Amino acid sequence: MFHLLKLIIWIVGFAVIAAFALDYFGYEINRNYFNESKTECQKRLKECQNELLHQGIDNARCNFNCVDPKLIIKKK
Repeated sequence: MFHLLKLIIWIVGFAVIAAFALDYFGYEINRNYFNESKTECQKRLKECQNELLHQGIDNARCNFNCVDPKLIIKKK
């Protein structure tokens, strides 16, 4: 139990240091990324639904990759 608590403290400490380091080098963590990408993902899902209805199950090509990790940390 003590080792688990110690590991959690190390992980949180590393995350805090990484956040300060990113800020120092001119990057910021996009804390609204998942809220912003949710609307984009819902729009793409609606387009895929329309394509599925028009072309049928065999011909529909849908991309459900809604998370782009490159956009979570962005340059200021």
